[in-house]
Amino acid sequence: MFRIPTLEEVAISFVLVGWVLFVSLFLTKKTYEAFIAWGYTHNVAVYYNRKIIHMLTGGLIAILVPFLYKSFIPIGVMVIFLAIGNYLPHKQNRLFYWYQVKENMYEVHFILMWGLVIMIGFLIDNIWIAIVPILFMSFGDGVTGIVRNLLYRKRTKSWWGNLAMFAVCAPMAFAIFNFAGLISATLASIVERFEFGLIDDNITVPLVGFVSLLLLTGPMKII
Repeated sequence: MFRIPTLEEVAISFVLVGWVLFVSLFLTKKTYEAFIAWGYTHNVAVYYNRKIIHMLTGGLIAILVPFLYKSFIPIGVMVIFLAIGNYLPHKQNRLFYWYQVKENMYEVHFILMWGLVIMIGFLIDNIWIAIVPILFMSFGDGVTGIVRNLLYRKRTKSWWGNLAMFAVCAPMAFAIFNFAGLISATLASIVERFEFGLIDDNITVPLVGFVSLLLLTGPMKII
């Protein structure tokens, strides 16, 4: 886990950070402008963008991690850099208005939980048991938010969104962990419906997904 990263891993990390910055600071700023031009309110446009970032950064990079990294160190550095980069605008009252809101810092929770779960995957030498819950949080919750936005035009909770999340998460999890994955996807899709104060679904979804997979399969290699 803490082996010295190769130059290739370092170079890859620069490319991936560049991709995250491109999506967060350029692409979603353009999509925000497009949503506003199409008549969507500010809050709806922001909520769409947060889900776009979930999928195009957190989800895509999570899929690549098992194939590109043997060391967690460059991943950890990326997580710290991006978490600080998203935290500071809140403290300085200079939000990236096209995807951040002053009411919460859930995007920071997303980054930190992403890194924590990946780190544990490296520690137990079973990276896929970490990747699948991250995909729940990235793609599953992303689709959930998009469905709810389409139906209600605001950030809200609805079982229709959770059904959409399950439809996305279940095939992914089943393909890797069979019925254990299906159970984990079900639990993660249910817990997304609830929030507990400052503990939002960016914390509960990967946590429930990871713990359930760990209990159902054990920290064994699957590939």
